[in-house]
Amino acid sequence: MNISELNSKAQNAETQSSLSPADALQLLKEGNSRFVADKKLNRDLLGQVVSTTGGQYPFAAVLSCIDSRVPAEIVFDQGIGDIFSARVAGNIVNEDILGSLEYSCKVAGSKAIVVMGHSRCGAVSAACDDVKLGNITALLSNIRPAVESVASESNIEASSSDAEFVQNVSDRNVQNTIDAIRDKSDILREMHDNGEIDIVGAMYHVDSGKVTFF
Repeated sequence: MNISELNSKAQNAETQSSLSPADALQLLKEGNSRFVADKKLNRDLLGQVVSTTGGQYPFAAVLSCIDSRVPAEIVFDQGIGDIFSARVAGNIVNEDILGSLEYSCKVAGSKAIVVMGHSRCGAVSAACDDVKLGNITALLSNIRPAVESVASESNIEASSSDAEFVQNVSDRNVQNTIDAIRDKSDILREMHDNGEIDIVGAMYHVDSGKVTFF
């Protein structure tokens, strides 16, 4: 089965098991290329609903921000049953997200985890300004280490008015999330070290629709 067929039909146990972590990432990269070129595959989504009734075999899990401009299935041109999508402001990781990713890979067989940040991220900008507001305060505390490390390295004051600074924090925050996944999940770290999965970072550009992988 070629790549086009893998993308146009819902994943099943056979197609999922045939993919390596590198294959899974390639499917996402090719999907984003189609999205940017406005050449999305013509899928029978209702047919995929029927074909996935008995089970699901997603080939990858994407942890991304809740930002309405960054729907993972659309920007990677994937259909029903193709990827797990975990979304939280600032694409941070906590115990619940870790459990979801462990399920995605160890139980359901996904071959890759992509931590995807995005440009012009409101959560990152708020963390740069050290916003305090209800439960948002605790959420942003997960991004503050990236803010502080970038500010220290560049020897400048953190501010959301500095677009380059905000983007650098977004990049660092993705890497911090990857490190946290490896540090806090024995299951995922072992799978990664054994070559069963890959864990990579990516950045979605809201002005172009393009995803760049770290």
